[in-house]
Amino acid sequence: MKKAIASVLLTVSTVSALAQTTPTDDVAGVKQACFNYIDTFYKADTTLAYQSIHPSLQKRGFSYSEKTSSYSKQLEMPFPALIRLASTWNKDGKRANADSPRVVDVFEVADKTATAKVTAVWGIDYIHLMKDNGRWMIVNVLWQSPPKSLQAMK
Repeated sequence: MKKAIASVLLTVSTVSALAQTTPTDDVAGVKQACFNYIDTFYKADTTLAYQSIHPSLQKRGFSYSEKTSSYSKQLEMPFPALIRLASTWNKDGKRANADSPRVVDVFEVADKTATAKVTAVWGIDYIHLMKDNGRWMIVNVLWQSPPKSLQAMK
């Protein structure tokens, strides 16, 4: 009886663990979408945005002003505004370069949804993605300028 129970528990835990694993291709796809997002701005290459950012994008965030020592009110940027900004933001290469932060941390990937964090020269972005026609697309971004807690550690 004890062997039967142990066998059932082992089977259930193995099946549960397998159900929670994420295919490598999906993790890679989420990372690529996030790197395309960063490079859309770093390289001023909006073709990357069309590959990895859904047209229904909702981007909201907070910019810190050294002048006023405070954060802005919530700023919003739909997809067309992102395209306009990205096309000029680093066109001269003075805002980001090869040494600029370019980090993607994938938190979770499910069948149709994923969440990740991007760290870039402008700050941090928490990103929600959806799998649309087999491609991972960014649909929500919540961002802020580099956190004061991180700047204090420098």
